[in-house]
Amino acid sequence: MNINWFPGHMKKTRELLKSNLKLIDVVIELLDARIPMSSKNPEIDSILGDTPRVVVLNKSDLSNNRANNMWMQYFNSKGEDVILANSIKNKGIKEIIDLTNKKAFDKLERLKKRGVKNRAVRVMIVGIPNVGKSTLINGLAGKKSAKTGNRPGVTKGKQWIRLKGNIEMLDTPGILWPKFEDKKVALNLAFTGAIKDEILDIETLGLKLIERLLALSPESLINRYNIDVEEKTPLEIYDEIAIKRGCILKGNNIDYTRVSHIILDEFRRGKMGAITLELP
Repeated sequence: MNINWFPGHMKKTRELLKSNLKLIDVVIELLDARIPMSSKNPEIDSILGDTPRVVVLNKSDLSNNRANNMWMQYFNSKGEDVILANSIKNKGIKEIIDLTNKKAFDKLERLKKRGVKNRAVRVMIVGIPNVGKSTLINGLAGKKSAKTGNRPGVTKGKQWIRLKGNIEMLDTPGILWPKFEDKKVALNLAFTGAIKDEILDIETLGLKLIERLLALSPESLINRYNIDVEEKTPLEIYDEIAIKRGCILKGNNIDYTRVSHIILDEFRRGKMGAITLELP
């Protein structure tokens, strides 16, 4: 699955990040806890430079607890402050606000000495599409401030949002990078919904997810679909899930498109359990 996708609005977002960074005190970098490295835009580090940063591993309820701890230790070892979050249930909101204010304290103190008092902490939130930015922003604001959706690309414009804790946030659309050189990274992004299903070979993607789950968490397939996976090929398991879910066309042919959507949707919503697709 060779993916080369760089919509125009993503190029504009990259330019927006660069042009507005001088206004920002702290950057909140939002990653998907199931794929922390794959969901980390490699361009972000060079764009942000030395700007203070808070790393948030969102959707931590969908990822494995042991893996969450491993990733936290990994980022801590790199000198990054990291918070586990579940934006849907507002988990981690207070910790993000507190750490953001802590990161901006020195700069605000310098501004006070120059006569600038009571200025709000200015933050920018960055992250790939469908990582949960809009939902997190609503939690940080304590109200429905940003457009939300379960499809990538819902947030398209630029907006400042007033948050709790005397914080102002510049929201930015999700940004991917021009080309995915690593096939595994591209698949991880596709599995978790960061790339729109409409531009993918959804049938192959469903089969690839079964292959990955067989290697990482075969019990997730066994428990969810009540099937035996031992000594079976991914395609045989694919067919068995389709039959179990009634994904059959005329002539007793398998409806691979339909069963692929079922498998991907149930993985993304955590119906198969808490699964992390990559480790440090």
